[in-house]
Amino acid sequence: MEDEELWDFDSESLSFEKDRHVLYLEMMYQLLPAPYQGQEINRLTLAYFVISGLDIFGALDRIDKEAVINWVLSLQAHPKNDRTFENGEAARLNGSHLASTYCALAILKTVGYDLSQIDSEVLLKSMKTLQQPNGCFMPIHTGGETDLRFVFCAAAICSMLKNWTGMDCEKAKEFIRNCQSYDGGFGLIPGAESHGGATYCAVASLKLMGFLGEDLLSEKASSNVINVPLLLDWSLQKQAFEDGGFRGRANKPTDTCYAFWVGGTLRILQADKFINEEALRGFLLTCQSKYGGFSKFPRLFPDIYHSYYGFCAFSMLREPGLNPLCVELGISAIAAIGL
Repeated sequence: MEDEELWDFDSESLSFEKDRHVLYLEMMYQLLPAPYQGQEINRLTLAYFVISGLDIFGALDRIDKEAVINWVLSLQAHPKNDRTFENGEAARLNGSHLASTYCALAILKTVGYDLSQIDSEVLLKSMKTLQQPNGCFMPIHTGGETDLRFVFCAAAICSMLKNWTGMDCEKAKEFIRNCQSYDGGFGLIPGAESHGGATYCAVASLKLMGFLGEDLLSEKASSNVINVPLLLDWSLQKQAFEDGGFRGRANKPTDTCYAFWVGGTLRILQADKFINEEALRGFLLTCQSKYGGFSKFPRLFPDIYHSYYGFCAFSMLREPGLNPLCVELGISAIAAIGL
């Protein structure tokens, strides 16, 4: 009985607790809890969730931007010379990762750093060696997986740097098309089960590369890059009638993060008007922690990953006091524009 009173999971708030969420992110910025100590390899990703999260709340004044910039820049891998890319030496010497690079650039853009100061030529030259003959990308120079996550990272990197020499967009487009499943969603690789995260990566990548036009839902829309009606049907079916949340796959539980992955897909398709926003908001509030942040499911403790995508979801729901989101880049619209 005492434990139940201590955690008090049943005291769910019916309103979005902005101040508590900002405090939660401030605490994550100052000192990560012990469970995250084993995620050193993901440090840039964790930092991205915290910094971009604070930006959504308009609370970047809570951090030392100069210190953040210097820390991120200190993590860039610099090749010895051009021959590094010619003789395969990058696989042995380069400790970079495509997802970390996306997060690093997103952080720098969020805190107002001028990305033109980065040696984008060598970065993109390195990245281009990661693209596979089928158009997909590996995240590292040796031994990595290849799937839609890293196509998205590559497209986002090129978009933020305003330089598309780092990838063959036509090849990437064909890989994405081959990942669309019979049910309309996208798997991480061709033939894989449709998944909310993979579907977002596919649609956001196409948007960033300029392959998705306007008025995608119009009968006059000429885009045949992907099957949009089938994708729309699949995406809308992911909102659960029972609790209003989104699930990532058929017959799976609803989960906070899919409010962004699937909800964001619908926003890019200009179909978010079909979302039951009241029901979605109700589900998300059951995952809101009284300590700040969001959990994966109701009645669990919050974590940085689900907290960030919960904040993104509320931004897309036009919660007062939150900055709007550039959904296809996964950062605030203000950061994306570069103001």
